[in-house]
Amino acid sequence: MTNARLADIAAQAGVSEATVSRVLNGKAGVASATRQAVLTALDLVGYERPQRLRQRSNGLIGLVIPELGNPIFPAFAQAVEKALTQHGFTPILCTQEPGGAPEDEFTEMLLDRGVSGIVFVSGLHADTTARMDRYTRLTDRGLPIVLVDGYNGNIDAPFISPDDRLAARLAVQHLVDLGHERIGLALGQRRFVPVIRKIEGFRQAMAQLLGLDDVDHLIQHSLFSVEGGQAAASALIERGCTGIVCASDLMALGAIRAARERDLSVPGDVSVVGFDDSPLMAFTDPPLTTVRKPIGAMAAAAVETLIEEIGGTPAKHLELVYQPELVVRGSTSSGPLVNR
Repeated sequence: MTNARLADIAAQAGVSEATVSRVLNGKAGVASATRQAVLTALDLVGYERPQRLRQRSNGLIGLVIPELGNPIFPAFAQAVEKALTQHGFTPILCTQEPGGAPEDEFTEMLLDRGVSGIVFVSGLHADTTARMDRYTRLTDRGLPIVLVDGYNGNIDAPFISPDDRLAARLAVQHLVDLGHERIGLALGQRRFVPVIRKIEGFRQAMAQLLGLDDVDHLIQHSLFSVEGGQAAASALIERGCTGIVCASDLMALGAIRAARERDLSVPGDVSVVGFDDSPLMAFTDPPLTTVRKPIGAMAAAAVETLIEEIGGTPAKHLELVYQPELVVRGSTSSGPLVNR
């Protein structure tokens, strides 16, 4: 094997090229977990295992995510894949791009491949209008599953979520501290659990911090995209909002675009807060203030929980909720009351 290929495998497994060489040559002195990480890295980068090293993977794990266009999902997938690799499992990534295969088709394909378990990220389980029997059929047959971003009480499985209510409160608190009183919320369709929870957090914060009980006119639904954020923010700016809380970083970038279309500056005239802290948000213009989603901790928890199920621990119907963190950058500044 060439040095370039050794380097690829070493980078994927997080070990040295010398360690990769020892594993491939069957040498002693390599920890079991490290050996499994190297073997799984071989699978991930597309190199065929030497004959004597085959059949060492602990099994295949399906990872179903909505899309790759939103950078938070590739980041989460990478974190899950790394954790699976370290445990000796081989991930199969299924991406639900628009016009592509739906979630149910991916699930059937994964079952045909004999996967040991599946992690669903922001899937139909987050949609309050979708049927949940697609998941209960999996649990009834004993397949370990973990569901990320979206809780449903009718599915007997573990859930991993960020605290969406707290995320909205953190964003509103930040804008209120800066002197903003007219704060809007831009988010996706109302039927999704994370959207419902962010609205609840927004309402609570606006009531507690500003004494506003009727905030329906300050909530604008759209799509989780740059264009969706632009449309939602346009409506909120028309209603006089000087601070806009967005349910994703992509929506926040759209909100910045909406402000600039009106010759308004960000953050001089309009402050914008995102959600996720996707890769590269520190390098946008201006750098985006956002509420960081703890994807590293969430990915690790999803994998650990799934592996426990695969190992025979009965699935628990519970939700592990992880705290987000406000990251202040350049897209927010003093509101109009402070500037007077």
